Amino acid sequence: MGFHQLIEKVTVAEQALEAHERGLAANLRQTRSSWRAAWTPGRVLVAGLATGFLVGHGKLIGKLGGSNVLQLTVGFANLITGGMQAAAEQFSQMQAATGFGATKPADTPAATAPDNAQGQSETLRQHHEKLRRDGLV
Repeated sequence: MGFHQLIEKVTVAEQALEAHERGLAANLRQTRSSWRAAWTPGRVLVAGLATGFLVGHGKLIGKLGGSNVLQLTVGFANLITGGMQAAAEQFSQMQAATGFGATKPADTPAATAPDNAQGQSETLRQHHEKLRRDGLV
């Protein structure tokens, strides 16, 4: 394979990568807007009422394992949030590496992730201590 053919092959691969990045960015924007549009005030209200009803009935939560259900829910939410932050960070790093729509690393939500993780950890510790004092753990 000649040198010019290799250069042409690399150029085609770069164009395919840029097209993939544009498609990924469009999909990410669409997903973000769909997610935000799905959380209408009515749905937020229904979700809050349902959660309040379940939490308000201590017997049901007790049968399901006490505060373990709450801890499982909080852990799952943190997992989802961390995954979204990691994906956004990876996407911004990929953009910065290619020079396509580069953003400053300080503008990404993942740049504040260690502070958020520490704050969430402290909040969870305080919540656990309150449950322990109340005799629920």
